[in-house]
Amino acid sequence: MNVNIPELADTLFERTTNTSWVVVFKSLTATHQLMVYGNERFIQYLASRNTLFNLSNFLDKSGLQGYDMSTFIRRYSRYLNEKAVSYRQVAFDFTKVKRGSDGVMRTMNTEKLLKTIPIIQNQMDVLLDFNVNANELTNGVINAAFMLLFKDAIRLFAAYNEGIINLLEKYFDMKKVQCKEALDIYKKFLTRMTRISEFLKVAEQVGIDRGDIPDLSQAPSSLLDALEQHLASLEGKKVKDSTAASRASTLSNAVSSLANTGISFTRADEREKQAALDQEQSRLQALKEQRLKELKTNPAAATTDSSPVFEEGGTINSAPTIDLFTTPSSNNSISKAAIELLDLQPAFQPSLPLSTASSWGGFTASPTAQQQQNPQGLNVDFDSVFGNNTIANDLDSTGDLLKPTVASSPNQGLTLNGHKLVSNDLDSSLANLVGNLGISNGTANNDLHWKSAW
Repeated sequence: MNVNIPELADTLFERTTNTSWVVVFKSLTATHQLMVYGNERFIQYLASRNTLFNLSNFLDKSGLQGYDMSTFIRRYSRYLNEKAVSYRQVAFDFTKVKRGSDGVMRTMNTEKLLKTIPIIQNQMDVLLDFNVNANELTNGVINAAFMLLFKDAIRLFAAYNEGIINLLEKYFDMKKVQCKEALDIYKKFLTRMTRISEFLKVAEQVGIDRGDIPDLSQAPSSLLDALEQHLASLEGKKVKDSTAASRASTLSNAVSSLANTGISFTRADEREKQAALDQEQSRLQALKEQRLKELKTNPAAATTDSSPVFEEGGTINSAPTIDLFTTPSSNNSISKAAIELLDLQPAFQPSLPLSTASSWGGFTASPTAQQQQNPQGLNVDFDSVFGNNTIANDLDSTGDLLKPTVASSPNQGLTLNGHKLVSNDLDSSLANLVGNLGISNGTANNDLHWKSAW
């Protein structure tokens, strides 16, 4: 079934109006899956919508599990809404941006960076507000949602971390207002590092491989002191004297520590992508083997090599197109078909040629023509079509003008100088048809025949 993106999104939104927590949770999970792995136009459409998921008051009262899952549904829908809003604000997905020294967050200028990092912070806060424990992951639906959140957390924090590195590198060159804002951002970053560490512990407890969980490297506490002293100096406060070399050393250590954290998150993300590619490859291989087995058991299901369009190797087959309306055993099927079509015409006797005998329009008949009939033709009985033989016209042998006379017999045939026309002659049948125009109920009434008036 081909469904466009708006129709697909509207269908998912409609499913979230269901009262069952299972249906709503699955709809949210499917939406998250499409936002991460689907076409980017899907999240673009969600970002352009005026309304998103409205599940802040959702509650399934059907059972105890419904009450428990309703809490996570409300939190999960909030994160999906925030993810769409973040895309609307920055026009890209933080979990899919290019990372590294030449990545999006590392090459962003100061003004744009100070506006972008708070957006990442809001999305990270809503994600961490899911706040699930290992003993609450009791069913497959919430486990699937948690795995998607775990993958988003790794990618989102990697972009967040690179933004902070770029911020720290520019900090000592900022203006006073910018330094104050950047310092506040960095303090919030330290808080979120603690929360993401707790989130990763839950992931380890539910069975995620330890190698898939990145390591967090805390920045040295001396960096925060250096940042605060620099802001105080810009505000004119009295601070301890610090050399540029000591500040550069502190900043270098902090950046190195955060860079190691970023590398660890990036490697975890790459391993997850490679695992997904390997899984896809194994599925394709399994489908290929299954198809080969089907072809061995049922060779008729295979595509024939004598295709009129393509041959093996992708080359175009120039063989003539098979005519489905001719018999394969015929070499000259076209000409034979034309001959057979002509043979279907009725075998009739040509009209007898008439010669003029006088200037008054009298006629004399030619000698009797021999009737020729195609042995393969069809003898069509026009008498059965146009009625019985009716009264024919007797022509005078003198060739004078004809005059009407009453027929002596209803079955009298047409004669020319004593010669009677064949019954299956087309001209005579048409003449019979003209004669029958005055017949009622199959009997002749006052039939008139023309004879010579002279």
